[in-house]
Amino acid sequence: MANIEVYTTPFCPFCHRAKSLLESKGVSFTEIDVMMEPAKRSEMRERAGGRNTVPQVFIDGRHIGGCDDLTALDRAGGLDPLLGPQE
Repeated sequence: MANIEVYTTPFCPFCHRAKSLLESKGVSFTEIDVMMEPAKRSEMRERAGGRNTVPQVFIDGRHIGGCDDLTALDRAGGLDPLLGPQE
């Protein structure tokens, strides 16, 4: 199974959508709350090529992008292969 990391904040509707999409796929992910851990926002920004908005999604270390990017990848059929076999 893929290692999925999602940088979020608690009140972000796009974060909730991205997490819901991943949950609907039956995959587990690590949620990193940049509001509770402010130092993680700098880490996120560096990993995401300067992007400062949440969510930022990474699958096996690969930057996928935000909610719209994740949804577009899924619609194009590219998300499931990255997630790997489902348990």
